[in-house]
Amino acid sequence: MSATQAVAIRYKDVEHDSELEEVIETRCGALAQEFPEANHFEVQLAMQAGEVEVHAHVSGRSTRFASHARDNRPRAAVDGALEKLHRELRRHHDKLIFGMRREAQRTRANR
Repeated sequence: MSATQAVAIRYKDVEHDSELEEVIETRCGALAQEFPEANHFEVQLAMQAGEVEVHAHVSGRSTRFASHARDNRPRAAVDGALEKLHRELRRHHDKLIFGMRREAQRTRANR
């Protein structure tokens, strides 16, 4: 994780260890590397009705997304929330890239 990316992890009544924290930081670092516009991640884990509920947020240059997931196991809940965040970032990134390409093609076609 470079100096321009930050990961904030919060736990509320959830047992955790350094391995889970490392998984979260590694996954967020991979997202930040794939999507350079994402530079701040927040991951919150809390117990809700006997399950671990994870809320993940990402923000950055023209980027702000959130996701959540629930599971009996903290690792599975984290994986679910970060996977949803990845899909949102991918959709946004592709829309930007392909939107510019479509606009350029329209401009060339109208000449």
